[in-house]
Amino acid sequence: MTESPVTTAGGMTVASAFAGMRRVAPVMFKAGCPDCRGRFELAASALRLAIGASSRTTFYSFTCPDCGVAVRKPAGERIVELLTGGGVRTLRLHSTV
Repeated sequence: MTESPVTTAGGMTVASAFAGMRRVAPVMFKAGCPDCRGRFELAASALRLAIGASSRTTFYSFTCPDCGVAVRKPAGERIVELLTGGGVRTLRLHSTV
């Protein structure tokens, strides 16, 4: 039994479409804990981003891998851009007023 290659609508095989791709390393973010002063790198999956209506309600959070404390830090526009571009899960907060 032989398998025929899967061909796309444009006549290209799936294998040829992905031939030049390389494995991509996961995005890592540098972070620090205000409690224990630990410095470390976290994968995107270890961070959460909450985007609110103002700068006071926009923040990112993580659990310190050194001491276990829950850390919450403000996130300006550039931080939001970097975190969302790096695949961090995002929660959009809605105003109740």
